[in-house]
Amino acid sequence: METTTFSSNGESVPRDEVQDLVAGLPGEKNWDGSPLYFYKGVWYPPSAIRGAISFRQHFIARDTDIILASMPKSGTTWLKALAFSVLNRSIYSPTESPLLTTPPHDLVRFFEVDLYSKHQLPDLEQLPSPRIFSSHSHYEAMPQSIRGSGCKIVYICRNPLDQLVSAFHFVRKLKGENVKPLSSIDEGLDNVCLGIRTFGPFWDSVLGYWKASLERPDKVLFLKYEDLKEDITFNLKKLAEFLGIPFTEKEEKDGVIEEISSLCSFDNLRNLEVNRSGAHPSGTPNSAFFRKAKVGDWCNDLPPSMAERFLKIVEEKLAGSGLSFKVTE
Repeated sequence: METTTFSSNGESVPRDEVQDLVAGLPGEKNWDGSPLYFYKGVWYPPSAIRGAISFRQHFIARDTDIILASMPKSGTTWLKALAFSVLNRSIYSPTESPLLTTPPHDLVRFFEVDLYSKHQLPDLEQLPSPRIFSSHSHYEAMPQSIRGSGCKIVYICRNPLDQLVSAFHFVRKLKGENVKPLSSIDEGLDNVCLGIRTFGPFWDSVLGYWKASLERPDKVLFLKYEDLKEDITFNLKKLAEFLGIPFTEKEEKDGVIEEISSLCSFDNLRNLEVNRSGAHPSGTPNSAFFRKAKVGDWCNDLPPSMAERFLKIVEEKLAGSGLSFKVTE
């Protein structure tokens, strides 16, 4: 007897439908030679494609949900720590935070490479509200139940040069079958410039959320990594207000914002034992999520001519949007 599941619209779906769909998707090669699958405008790696399809087909959002979105290596881990701490500050003080013993990616779990990659229909209904999740999918690739609901999306972006270099170093740390070791950042740059890379194109990711934040500012918050680095206090207050739980005068006076900022700082998180050992459910070492966290560090890896080429393409793609990036400190 054929096993069936049910999609978010109630229709029965053969369990092997996802595999059939993946087999028919356009494909390309990533930096390291591993396959990429093009689905709903996004290039997904093997670890995420099945999860991305199931997520889009089956996830049912609640108006109280919080979705943290990003391109990889854009400050995702930091945003998870900050949002979790702001959201749960009435439950956990910074000295009792689960962040001290649990990696941020285990506290705020990914849809594509975790929840829906393990189970086509994970049981998320048992989770109390507000539920908080994360995604690397583009805004247009999100399930309609998210885009049409009252849930809140926080998107963090990073300037394209630092994001590119950070992604390069991250990919070099991953070990997979039939994957070639990367020796130079210019390997596969032609594809990168076409937007063919994990969860790319970069410009489609940032533009989708940027436009959504302008159209629905009460539902989509657009943050820049460089702005958080420059003024974490201002942006933590902005985040708390957006989530509907602004810091009180007493909390500000008591230094709660500074405590959260310190708890979630790069140096503090990186040096916690839980982030120095162990691995993410995807198999990625927890330590791989922490590198330098510096603005403008791209110049140590990216030749000027390469940086100019890629930045020019990004600027052309973003032309007229009003979106720009700070690429140096």
